[in-house]
Amino acid sequence: MRRVVVTGLGLLTPLGVGVNTNWNRLVSGSVGINKIDNFDVSDLPCKIAGQIPKKSDDPEGGLSIEDWIEPREYKRIDRFIAYGLISATQAIEDSGWIPDSENQKNRTGVILGSGIGGLETISNTTELLNSKGPRKVSPFFIPSALINLLSGQVSIKYGFKGPNHSVVTACSTGAHAIGDASRIIRYGDADVMIAGGAEAACCRIGMAGFAAARALSTNFNNDPMLSSRPWDTDRDGFVMGEGAGVLVLEEKEHALERGAKIYAEIKGYGLSGDAHHITAPAENGDGGFRAMLSAIKDAGISATDLDYINAHGTSTPLGDIIELRAIGRLLGQKIENTSISSTKSATGHLLGAAGAIEAIYSILSIVNQIAPPTNNLVNPDIDSLGFDLVPIKSKKRKIKNVLSNSFGFGGTNASLVIGSSD
Repeated sequence: MRRVVVTGLGLLTPLGVGVNTNWNRLVSGSVGINKIDNFDVSDLPCKIAGQIPKKSDDPEGGLSIEDWIEPREYKRIDRFIAYGLISATQAIEDSGWIPDSENQKNRTGVILGSGIGGLETISNTTELLNSKGPRKVSPFFIPSALINLLSGQVSIKYGFKGPNHSVVTACSTGAHAIGDASRIIRYGDADVMIAGGAEAACCRIGMAGFAAARALSTNFNNDPMLSSRPWDTDRDGFVMGEGAGVLVLEEKEHALERGAKIYAEIKGYGLSGDAHHITAPAENGDGGFRAMLSAIKDAGISATDLDYINAHGTSTPLGDIIELRAIGRLLGQKIENTSISSTKSATGHLLGAAGAIEAIYSILSIVNQIAPPTNNLVNPDIDSLGFDLVPIKSKKRKIKNVLSNSFGFGGTNASLVIGSSD
């Protein structure tokens, strides 16, 4: 079976723009969650989110979309597409992959997804239609909101003519996109795949919808940076986040032949369904457990070979402990040997982009031999005792194999095993 390696990375998160900015801020314990100030939240129970910093406020790590996308083009796409395009540009440039023949273009594909897609565009266009009539609806409305148009925009920009696909599996989207893309390469349908996810659901309707489902944190509106606190007894829901994560995946011999920089290898991929509830995970955590077990079997390793787990860890009262119990079931008596943390404590929950962003953080943990911290873990839940959850401060340690978990509404689960490419 062909091996799949990672040769390019692109990140856009509440911690900032770019891989280096993200990693430096992540391991130093920075938190990218603040009060929402760009739309009215006065009547919403949750008033905070992980939003991408503006360049005017953060010259080193902030975003000015006009630096990346022409204003005329930006008017024709939803923010989630813009975020995905920016991250894809970073990843492709980082990889150095510029196909110059028709065959190379035909062997390069794209799988980029989103959990919700153009929610803001749909909401704004609905208001416009109702107030001013159908003649005011943009001809770009549909292609600006469709989730698969992120993959389409990237393929059009770079001329990639290989497999063009998209994933929509709620909060598992990014991980599923990477896993599916790796299998496309493994089975020989492409040599290079651009894979990941993007999300921009932090808008009035998005916040109202998740708040109505009682999924969001509401106790920390006055202390946003304390709000995302996986496994802490004071956790009260997840915090919405925005951004994108994109990876360039490549068949290993193809990467070696062109002298590409190799970050890590996608070793295993597991997926499962809970068949339980539309929003809540199964109480015994069996779906997540089976996804993790499938991933380590696919990688050809045992659970004790895992040095670090980037947990789904959303900071919800129910989900955090269910996942931890499933991890405990996987690791058995060796739970103290594997470090586990939730980087959502720094970024919030980026929904369909989360799995891709966390896969990149997992890769960087291997490159730098550092497990990033779980911020705000001050009073651990009694069920978390005995686990190494890397509270507050990042941890230097040997990291060769990492498991990255993503679980979504509808009981859709994805796990990735990422390892050093020795």
